[in-house]
Amino acid sequence: MLNVAIVGLGGWGQRLVDSVRAPGSTKLRFTHAVTRTPEKVRAFCGERDIALSDDFALVLTDPRVGAVALATPHSQHADQVAAAAKAGKHVFVEKPFTLDEAGARAAARACREAGVVLALGHNRRFLPAIAEMKKIIASGDLGTILHLEGNFSGNSGLRYRPGVWRASHAESPAGGMTGMGIHIIDAFLNLAGPVAAVRCESHRKVLEVDMDDTTSVFLRFVDGTTGYISTLAATGRMVRVQVFGTHGWLHLLDHHILEICDIDGRVRRVEYPKVDIERAELEAFADAVAGTAVYPVPVEDAIHGIAVMDAAIRSAQSGFESIAVDRP
Repeated sequence: MLNVAIVGLGGWGQRLVDSVRAPGSTKLRFTHAVTRTPEKVRAFCGERDIALSDDFALVLTDPRVGAVALATPHSQHADQVAAAAKAGKHVFVEKPFTLDEAGARAAARACREAGVVLALGHNRRFLPAIAEMKKIIASGDLGTILHLEGNFSGNSGLRYRPGVWRASHAESPAGGMTGMGIHIIDAFLNLAGPVAAVRCESHRKVLEVDMDDTTSVFLRFVDGTTGYISTLAATGRMVRVQVFGTHGWLHLLDHHILEICDIDGRVRRVEYPKVDIERAELEAFADAVAGTAVYPVPVEDAIHGIAVMDAAIRSAQSGFESIAVDRP
C-alpha cells in the first residue's frame, strides 16, 4: 500500500482524495495533506484520518510518506517536483506539468536522477473511448490522418473572482489552455504524435478577471498533419476530439460517446460506461511505483505537451506568429 501526501486541498485535491476512498483502494491511500490554510480543510481531513500540515518541507522528511500528489498552482509545480524527488518521494502531478518547457525538462530530470516515478495527471488517457480511437488509428482503418480538431470549454471564468489563483494571467496564460486546452494537447499527442509548430490567438472579450476567455490554437504535426484547438472560459461545457482520415472520421463527444464515420458518410455511435478516471490514474501511479506496470503517460509526452503549450502562449503574446516546437 502506497502512502501518499496530497499537496493542495482545493476542490480538485479533494476530488483526488475521495476518488480512492469509497470503496477504498487496495493500492494507495492518502495519509497526509499539505495546504496553506489548514483551518479550511480541518474537518475534511479529520473525517478521512489524514494528518494535516502547512509545511511541505516537513512532510517530505516523513518516512511514512512514499509519494506526493501535487494539486497546487501551476507555477509551483517545477520546484515542488524537484523538492519531492530530492527527498526520494515518488511524484504524481496535476496538469499542466509546468508552465514552460525548461521547467518541465528540469523537473523530469530531477525525478530521473533521483530514481523516483513521475506521473502526470492526464486522466483522459484512461477513457475507454480514447483507447478505442487510438486502436482504430493504429490499425490503419481510418486511413492516412489528415487533421484533428478539439475543444474543451466551460464557464469557470464567469465564476472566478479576483484573488482566485486560477483567475490570473500569471497562472492561466492563454486563457483556458492551462486548465482545459492542455487535455486536448495531450489527446492529440496520444493519437497523432509530436507537433512541429504552433500559432495561437488568445483574447479577453467578456471576463472581468485577468484571464482570456477565447483561445484558438493552430498546429502542424511533424508528419504534416494539421490540427486546431479551441478553449473558452465563458461558455457552456464542451469536450470533443475529432480525427479526420482518408477513410472517414472519429468523433469523441464528452468522455463516453464515440461516433465512427466511414468514407461514405455512414455514422455508427458507441456509448461507453462512465469510468472514474481520477481513481484509474492514481492506481496506475501506484502500480508504476510498485514496478508492476508502466505509467501510461510517457514523461516525454508530458514534456512535449508543455513545449506545445509554451509555444502557444508565446505565440499569443507575440502577435500570433508561428512558433516552432522542439521535437521530444
